[in-house]
Amino acid sequence: MTSVEHQRRLNPNLRDVVRKKILKLLDAGIIYPISDSTWVSPVHVVLKKGGITVVKNDNNELIPTRTITGHRVCIDYRKLNAATRKDHFPLPFIDQMLERLANHPYYCFLDGYSGFFQIPIHPCDQEKTTFTCPYGTYAYRRMPFGLCNAPATFQRCMMSIFSDLIEHTMEVSMDDFSVYGDSFASCLANLCRVLERCEETNLVLNWA
Repeated sequence: MTSVEHQRRLNPNLRDVVRKKILKLLDAGIIYPISDSTWVSPVHVVLKKGGITVVKNDNNELIPTRTITGHRVCIDYRKLNAATRKDHFPLPFIDQMLERLANHPYYCFLDGYSGFFQIPIHPCDQEKTTFTCPYGTYAYRRMPFGLCNAPATFQRCMMSIFSDLIEHTMEVSMDDFSVYGDSFASCLANLCRVLERCEETNLVLNWA
């Protein structure tokens, strides 16, 4: 089973958003041009939503409103996902993680940089991620957002990397890491262990 979809018509005002994203991914080596894939999915652009703010309406009433911080370029992988054998690796329950975290007075948080992009795709499967846009067709070398098995794959990798630390000195939910301890010194020591593990496995973190 394969599926080749045509590109979707983009709002002219959004073409530059797509072009800049393509150039950025090409420059980082995350995507590459491809012309003969049997799987092609279309690009679409959605609003990137931020936090909640409060604004006044015409009646001078305060209304909670979600801010818009820009645009996000996405790939519509629905047809590819429909043909994909599903990975049922479990994701953690956030409430249970918070309960364990609440039992410790000292904690800190780390955030993985461009989470999914840190997972390489096997060369034989890269062409399946091919997408089409006004500037050509491209495939991913790294796991993109939108694949149905991406969350399970990423969580499995993180569990493998930190298996001996999880539920003892840290919690992991996708690319969000919580490190804790019963004292400042122990929390700092645990943080050092986590950072050393990241360095050993080439796992990149955000600065802030």
